Amino acid sequence: MTEAQDVLKNIQRKPGLQIWTISKMKMVPVPEQAHGNFFEGDCYIILNVSNSTSQSTDIHYWIGNTSSQDEQGAAAIYVTQLDKYLGGSPVQYREVQGCESAKFKSYFKNGLIYKKGGAGSGFTHVETNTFNIQRLLHVKGTKHVTAREVEVSWSSFNLGDIFLLDLGKAVIQWNGPQSNRQEKLKAVLLAQDIRDRERGGRAQIGVIEGGQEEASPELMKLMISVLGQRTGHLKESIPDDKPDQNQTSIIKLYHVSDASGQLLVQEVATSPLTQDLLSSSDCYILDQGGSSVMVWKGKAASDEERSSALSRAVGFIKAKNYPSNTKVEVMSEGGESAMFKHLFKSWKEKGQTQGLGRTHSVGKIAKVDQVKFDVMELHAQPKLAAQERMVDDASGHIQVWRIENLELKEVNPSTFGQFYGGDCYLVLYTYNRANKQQYILYMWQGRHATQDEVTACAYQAVNLDNKYNGAPTQVRVVMGKEPRHFLAIFKGRLIIFEGGTGRPGVVNPDPGARLFQVRGTHEMNTKATEVPGRASSLNTNDVFLLKTHQNVFLWYGKGCSGDEREMGKAVADLLSEQDKQIVMEGQEPAAFWVALGGKAPYATDKRLEKEVAPHEPRLFECSNQTGRFLMTEVADFTQDDLDEDDVMLLDTWEEIFLWIGNSANQYETQESYNSAVEYLKTHPAGRDPGTPITTVKQGHEPPTFTGWFNAWDAHKWSVSLSYEEMKSKLGDISQITVVKKYQYDLHTCSHNQRMSSSISNAYVDQSLIKTPNQLPQGLDPEKREEYLTDAEFENLFGCTRNNFQRLPKWRQNDLKKKAGLF
Repeated sequence: MTEAQDVLKNIQRKPGLQIWTISKMKMVPVPEQAHGNFFEGDCYIILNVSNSTSQSTDIHYWIGNTSSQDEQGAAAIYVTQLDKYLGGSPVQYREVQGCESAKFKSYFKNGLIYKKGGAGSGFTHVETNTFNIQRLLHVKGTKHVTAREVEVSWSSFNLGDIFLLDLGKAVIQWNGPQSNRQEKLKAVLLAQDIRDRERGGRAQIGVIEGGQEEASPELMKLMISVLGQRTGHLKESIPDDKPDQNQTSIIKLYHVSDASGQLLVQEVATSPLTQDLLSSSDCYILDQGGSSVMVWKGKAASDEERSSALSRAVGFIKAKNYPSNTKVEVMSEGGESAMFKHLFKSWKEKGQTQGLGRTHSVGKIAKVDQVKFDVMELHAQPKLAAQERMVDDASGHIQVWRIENLELKEVNPSTFGQFYGGDCYLVLYTYNRANKQQYILYMWQGRHATQDEVTACAYQAVNLDNKYNGAPTQVRVVMGKEPRHFLAIFKGRLIIFEGGTGRPGVVNPDPGARLFQVRGTHEMNTKATEVPGRASSLNTNDVFLLKTHQNVFLWYGKGCSGDEREMGKAVADLLSEQDKQIVMEGQEPAAFWVALGGKAPYATDKRLEKEVAPHEPRLFECSNQTGRFLMTEVADFTQDDLDEDDVMLLDTWEEIFLWIGNSANQYETQESYNSAVEYLKTHPAGRDPGTPITTVKQGHEPPTFTGWFNAWDAHKWSVSLSYEEMKSKLGDISQITVVKKYQYDLHTCSHNQRMSSSISNAYVDQSLIKTPNQLPQGLDPEKREEYLTDAEFENLFGCTRNNFQRLPKWRQNDLKKKAGLF
């Protein structure tokens, strides 16, 4: 058995995170308390097994900026072997320091810490309860936080970011004057994580507001004692990450083959992609315009093709002259990542019933799920409520207004459910949950309404929303794309007329014969939609009502059920009081075909429709806190990822939710809606632009939204701490005594310096960090490290004397230079 197999046989496929570093070309486990700390000179392998029933598995290998080619190669080999050991099902990711994927960052909710050096050179990851530490961390980010060790100097600071001065028994957080509240909160959480995970809870945290340093005199004294007196001005802020370009880039699919003995890469297609382009016997590369590269391995591809997939992706990046930090994902057929499936126009899972699916082009009518639905299950299963898009049993109160002369005109309840394509409507639905009134405001836009009416509809919706203090959930409903709950509240009376208006006194043009398609099995899921009065509009799976001046025909397709026929009769009675002539498919009288302009081919394939959700939901943060509007994806999201300062976009494929935080600014709120529309337009999978966009306010989330989050806490907003509250709970650390000491005993010099300040720690004497002619008499400038105590030595170099002596001379000198002792 090889050495690699010895390592792999001890790996368990258990839920959670397992991390290894590459040390002397071997996989060495990283202790749990060190998770999130990464040495820049090393490579790491990360295995994550989800807690879901599917236990989906992901393998990441992380490349430090100063890691060697040998370590990178060893990590890639181990990843391939680990993937094979786990059956080939995991998705593999190549991560480069500073450019990690959202999924990778999601494992470390409190942030990533980049540490100088490498564990393979004698450096240790994290030793719990070790306090002889002095480092400065540069913290960036609001959603995905990274902290990088930088030079312990004022020259490392800038006005826009946050810095943590970590002194072992205390961590001082310095907030740049231009940093925002969310950045400050994330930095406090990172400081607390360092305290709890690395110091066993026995360190204290102090916060300095960079714009009000005079308010923290004791903490400033300490910072100056470590960093020296500040001279000159601090640097301007450093721009944050650029927006993710994945969405708008050109997607290309390449076929990869080695049939001729040489690697051949051939372009197959560009977006929008379809699943049938992928053959099980081959491997493919999906290129997102250089922002990321994904490799798909067919289950019948050769072993050589499958095992070399990762190296081929890297070779592809080099051949394309893409940046070396380009993201790479490798996956096997049947184990595709959510992001990969999102790039295809349609995706059919194994075992999924054949059917039209749930994405339809404009003008087509969706076949509604025909499975009986027990609304009581909604309360017991929040995710079901979200998937079914039902907030309750539809027994609430309805009010309907039509836009007339750009104003609201209340609709007579006797005509509730009748919507005309030339009009726009507002429907306010009121229901009770937990003894509290909740509201949904539907904005229904007719296909033939004027632009002024559509604009007025949006304006009047804002007025109604304000009337109810912002509580209503707002749902944009595009004609023909009515959500399930919208159907349910009209109890089988929903009729969509193609054109015309419902305004009293207005005579609509006579269309002659009118044809309505009726779909539904009970009053909660039935609607009638007017379709072109031609034979080609018929469908063998449905019921149709054909209304002429002389006759009313009720046509039953061979594929419709008894329940569908009953609902067809009920809707027919709403449309006409005349007697109906029942027509069975295949037994149509001549008058029927004459009214439709003659016979013509129509849809005759019988199919069973099944509601499926092959696309995983995706969450994006929409923010202009950095000075420009950005959308950043949040992987493996939870309720904690909803920031009250921002707008969040949740894409469930069937619906787009815009969650408005209580402190989100007006620009973000306005721009997020435009971005949601643009997101649908530019989506590589060719998304339906009529996909409903629902606006949800913080604290008024309906179950159709909360069901996508695991363990939603309805009381979270009332009990969670703000940044200011969290800061106030940190307490006062000015009572702690600090001893700054350096001791050495020579014939020519004896020095013992003591200093009191606001925290306790040990430091290296600053007298050592000077030019040779500034040193105390008798010190050999070439061997200054020999005058340090063991604790001071480890504090300065991060390793023991013995490990230091084992290093090559050039490496020793390099470390001494960085420490200012050479």
